[in-house]
Amino acid sequence: MEPAPGKKIAPVSSAPAQLIRLKASAILFACLGAYALAQDPIDDAPANPTAAPKTNDLKAFVDSRTKNRDAIEASLRSQYQTLENSMSWKAKAGYERLTQKVYLPADFDEEVLKGVDALDHRWPFLDLPLEKNTRQATWLAHGLSARPEDPKRPLQYVVTPTGQYVMNCFACHGGNLYGATYPGAPNTTYALESLTEKIRKTKFKLGKPLAQMDLGSMVMPLGTSNGTSNAVMFGVALMNFRDADLNIHTNRIPAPMVHHDMDAPPWWHFYRKSHLYIDGFAEKGHKGLMQFMLVRQNGPDKFRLWEKDFREVYRFLEELRPPKFPLAIDAAKSQKGAVVFQDHCARCHGTYQASESTNRNVGKYPELMVDIEDINTDRVRFDSLTAKHRDSYGQSWFADYGKQSTYTQVAGYVAPPLDGIWASAPYLHNGSVPTLWHLLHPQERPKVWRRIAMGLDEESIGLVVETLEEVPAKLSNADRRWYFDTQVTGKSAQGHDYPDELTEEQKSDLLEYLKTL
Repeated sequence: MEPAPGKKIAPVSSAPAQLIRLKASAILFACLGAYALAQDPIDDAPANPTAAPKTNDLKAFVDSRTKNRDAIEASLRSQYQTLENSMSWKAKAGYERLTQKVYLPADFDEEVLKGVDALDHRWPFLDLPLEKNTRQATWLAHGLSARPEDPKRPLQYVVTPTGQYVMNCFACHGGNLYGATYPGAPNTTYALESLTEKIRKTKFKLGKPLAQMDLGSMVMPLGTSNGTSNAVMFGVALMNFRDADLNIHTNRIPAPMVHHDMDAPPWWHFYRKSHLYIDGFAEKGHKGLMQFMLVRQNGPDKFRLWEKDFREVYRFLEELRPPKFPLAIDAAKSQKGAVVFQDHCARCHGTYQASESTNRNVGKYPELMVDIEDINTDRVRFDSLTAKHRDSYGQSWFADYGKQSTYTQVAGYVAPPLDGIWASAPYLHNGSVPTLWHLLHPQERPKVWRRIAMGLDEESIGLVVETLEEVPAKLSNADRRWYFDTQVTGKSAQGHDYPDELTEEQKSDLLEYLKTL
């Protein structure tokens, strides 16, 4: 849907002693990769197909929404294998760099992980019960998933020959997509805060030293809702202690920060964009992908040494593609939806035309920035990253000392491409909207929701959720993180209300068309 006429749209071109010693620059994980996304009367009031029953019969509701779960999972596995087989050697090398090479200090070891296996885990998914005190239960409950090529190892961590586990970029940007591991998909179940709490508890019990993540999480939130992270502020904290050459300055005062959660964008959008992040401020390049390595142990020399590796990682991202919708699509409705899309959505989100020969979308993506007052989605992300932050990045080694295009002043958020939108729930840049149906019905978006199944909601297209008016009282921290409360600062589901101008029939047709992208 288009912004209102006259609104500003700007183009974006092509243990205690350890804790005392803790610096904000030592926070381990910095995936600054979060770039997301007069009324006509509605002809009839929408029947909300997303509402879970207010009874205890949630399992029946889940079953009714995930009838083709096994087929969808099988299709996704097959599609990723086909994609991987088609990749160049350089792209495959990039994947191997992320999953096999150590760029960061270890978070924990096998002994600690076995201790975590013995703990009870919180898990609300009714279509995939946990087998208590197993490695699989630990993985599932914290958003770890088996690598496609090596099911005994998690995609999200490098596992060294000595049994050390080292986080990689897939912690946020690769996970369980409706039952299948799909590298590059948003990791919608990653429970970093809960995992870190259990790791720390186990290390205390075993008498093992705490790692930087264990310490950092005591002074900085990692993510208040599972599937989201405080990624932007990780980057602000880490860059604060570096100069343009990436030399470390430990005597600097920690940067002021506005903590907020972000939803990781799908990496399959990478090839269509010239600039990254939800505000599109940074021109993409292989150096910018290395920001997550800004820990104290990595000085400027290591970034130069590893630069070649990330040229290959860049190639992997460039060759990623979204999976196709695995179920039947109503052709007639989709064709009508295409017209609705062209008339109301294409100006911001672009056009979509598949090229079988090149495996690319050859449609036009305008990469437009929509004024924050127009899009009216949660503005905490917009306000939290300042022109000074952007300029510091732009003048650094990451942006070739100003040679790359960096926008220090931005007006709002960039409308993202919609390739594979059916597979990238939840929606909006903060992950506040659980399904496409809710995205198209702004007035029906839930105040509080909790995901209750791994499978795809085949009717509403997105996450299977139960909706509530408020988060239940007296929950443990681990339980609370499974709930998404849109009334919390930074988590609002408001805005992008352009669908309000559509009729119910148009919304239904548009939803069908979005499955084809």
